Amino acid sequence: MQDDANTTAADATPDRPLIVDRATWQSEVDELRTREKAHTHAGDALAAARRRLPMVEVDATIAVIGPDGPITLLHAFEDRQQLIAYYHMWYAGQPAADQCEGCTFFNGQVRELSYLHYRDVTYATFCQGPYEESVGYRDFMGWTMPWYSVENSAEALLAGRRVNRFYLVCYLRRGDRVFETYWTNGRGVEAMDNTYGLLDLTVYGRQQTWEDSPAGRPQLRDLMRSNGRPTAQWTRLQVGHSDDLGTTRP
Repeated sequence: MQDDANTTAADATPDRPLIVDRATWQSEVDELRTREKAHTHAGDALAAARRRLPMVEVDATIAVIGPDGPITLLHAFEDRQQLIAYYHMWYAGQPAADQCEGCTFFNGQVRELSYLHYRDVTYATFCQGPYEESVGYRDFMGWTMPWYSVENSAEALLAGRRVNRFYLVCYLRRGDRVFETYWTNGRGVEAMDNTYGLLDLTVYGRQQTWEDSPAGRPQLRDLMRSNGRPTAQWTRLQVGHSDDLGTTRP
């Protein structure tokens, strides 16, 4: 793209786009929109394939620990047909500041559950740490989703997958039987997130070093952690929430 008459040398710097007339700009947006629609349709096709995956049975009696003590995996469905469980990493005995910034980032963005419930889906956190210690973190963060400890059952539930990593797992209930239908981790859990999706629409993007951005654009190595804590903790502290989990450093 060439500069137009309204573009000055000062405008044509690496840290910002060129300035062009609206017709030229709209033409570029329209061209990108074609690619965006193709990307959306490809995502629809992946979702259709995901719905056609087989499933594997899981022991419905595996225990998870909730506010009233042990319950079965089956009861974690809360009488709904499906369950989405986020396996939240946990560093036992460590203070809030040292807990997982990634889990804080992703899990903390799942707030309004009524739309899932309307589709007969329960969302719950399966924390891989002690219940009393970890539910204190949920309360400090101001989250309200159902919270269970799978400290003693994660190995059975994850069935060969590495314990104390983050996972997003989908289950289906048929009577008193439970089946695992899908799981993902890594960037797959971005389905829980809106922050990255919004940043991807902006001219500077996520500002991460791996992104393909023009030279000179700002880059921040860490969005999830700032000044020694998961970033979202600071707003809770500022309004007086206590981050005391009853833990001490070893």
